[in-house]
Amino acid sequence: MRHSLVLAAPGVLLVPLADVHAPALAALVDEPMWRGMSSPVPRTPDDVLDLIAAADADPGRYAFAVVEESSGAVVGSTSLYDVTLTAARAEIGFTYYARRVWGTTVNPACKLALFRQGFEDWGLARVALRADTANARSIGAILRLGATAEGVLRSHRVRPDGSRGDTAYFSVLADEWPAVRAGLEQRVGLA
Repeated sequence: MRHSLVLAAPGVLLVPLADVHAPALAALVDEPMWRGMSSPVPRTPDDVLDLIAAADADPGRYAFAVVEESSGAVVGSTSLYDVTLTAARAEIGFTYYARRVWGTTVNPACKLALFRQGFEDWGLARVALRADTANARSIGAILRLGATAEGVLRSHRVRPDGSRGDTAYFSVLADEWPAVRAGLEQRVGLA
């Protein structure tokens, strides 16, 4: 959906994902980094425009471009999706970053901003995250956030190559949020 939310955390600004971000996002994607995603690798800005159009067409999705404050560069994208306020739940996903920011504070800062939106602004009871079980890097990053592993949905998704993939699910509940927030704030230098 088109939205006007702008979220901030140390070092990053999450702005509504728009067509203007397509060239920068296309330039940072490569085949190995995209492994574990549900869509084919976006090789051109036009491919990224298709992803942006799909995000815009999803009524429960708030898609963001991740802008690095120090340089103003677009260094990735992430989303709050399957947002269901009546059930007080949402998921975080569709996340990818430029390789140069892997292992930095960018991911914890983005998650801090997204979780704050969910728990503190929307009053959610649950925020979930998921990853293909073959994507060890993403699973490790999710666990470092402080999310709780919930289990695996077997043969849950179709990979871009047509094979079936298992999905590992994780979540943070509202009563767990203060501890998760403290951990994220420490990782981004707020504590």
